[in-house]
Amino acid sequence: MKPVIVRPFAAADLLGAARALVEVHETDGYPVEGVDDPQAWLRSEQVLAAWVAEADGVIVGHVAIMRPDGADAASLWIRQNGEDEAHVAVLARLFVLQAARGRATGRRLMAAAMGHALANNLRLVLDVMAKDVAAMRLYERLGWRKIGETTHRFGVGQTVPSVCYVAPNA
Repeated sequence: MKPVIVRPFAAADLLGAARALVEVHETDGYPVEGVDDPQAWLRSEQVLAAWVAEADGVIVGHVAIMRPDGADAASLWIRQNGEDEAHVAVLARLFVLQAARGRATGRRLMAAAMGHALANNLRLVLDVMAKDVAAMRLYERLGWRKIGETTHRFGVGQTVPSVCYVAPNA
């Protein structure tokens, strides 16, 4: 596999990113939502910015920064610190195909999002399903700090335990 390139998401990436999302869902059970209409989920009106990882012309990963819109981690951070919601955003929709793992793809996607947040005076937060231990290890290696636990609600009455994190200060 050729080197992985991380770059801003372009409209032409939508189909490839949707395919990657479905593949990651099949292998990892993530995400728990959005798989029925991955293109709409990836291009939600809540997306502020997004990036893809590409190798050999194939989208192998994705990450987005989203408006807080009542997200558990954002609400928790704002309550804990009194931060203005206008300066809080959610790191979300991070996924990497199994074939592209072990090549710093997730770390590089996160670095792109974190750099954007820093340049735009945004404090990033996220929530991650408690079962996703490898993702939590990545966040903690990058300096993210656990700020609490919650229950992520999705679908019709479905829930999953989640852990909330905040990005490190610049």
